[in-house]
Amino acid sequence: MATTSFMTITMMAMAAVFVGASDNNRIHSPCSDTTVARSDGFTFAIAFASRNSFLYNSPLQLSPCDSRLHLSSKSQIALFRPKVDEISLLTVNSSSFTPDSYGYMVAFAGRKYAARSVPTFVANSSYTVTSFTLVLEFQKGRLQNLYWKRDGCSKCSGNSNFVCLNNQHCAIKTSSCKNHGSTVDCSLGIQLAFSGTDKHLSALNSWYEVEKLRQYSLYGLYSNLKDSLTSQYNKIF
Repeated sequence: MATTSFMTITMMAMAAVFVGASDNNRIHSPCSDTTVARSDGFTFAIAFASRNSFLYNSPLQLSPCDSRLHLSSKSQIALFRPKVDEISLLTVNSSSFTPDSYGYMVAFAGRKYAARSVPTFVANSSYTVTSFTLVLEFQKGRLQNLYWKRDGCSKCSGNSNFVCLNNQHCAIKTSSCKNHGSTVDCSLGIQLAFSGTDKHLSALNSWYEVEKLRQYSLYGLYSNLKDSLTSQYNKIF
């Protein structure tokens, strides 16, 4: 089977948040190491592939930045540069991307100080998950971990448009998605927050703020992105 390194994987999408003059982080590659302060931009990436593609000499899990890990040719990368310690909503447009062709995603950044999330399920031929929460944890400004936070199924309980997968995810039937000829926009939405400390030891509090707000609908905060989300169904952010 043909393989390709990280640097030659097709770049699927890039969502760069403009951070202005306050951005003092000059590192823009997700496979380079850096330390950041609040309000800096921080570049990380998400790789989409089958679950086994992220394993090296199973069960060792490596970052896609590691040259020992060769993702298959059926892999894609989304690149993001959010502002440190701001709550962001990242989107991956499904108009030219079918998540069920890949299955899982891993968030990652860094090389010598590589950090990566565990693979999390996105879609298969039956179901597609469109709503995620990702937390980037820093210590003294260096990325330590990336965590997918499970919201459970309380937000879609009793809604026939959704299916609860493993008591962790609200999912839509893949056959209902626009990229499969139906009516629902199944673009992925990733709510991003930060925790830990920056390089000046200032606390990163946005994850704490998200935790406080999780009992409410955050969708209104991102109304300008509503066409990118599954607005045909209940807003589950």
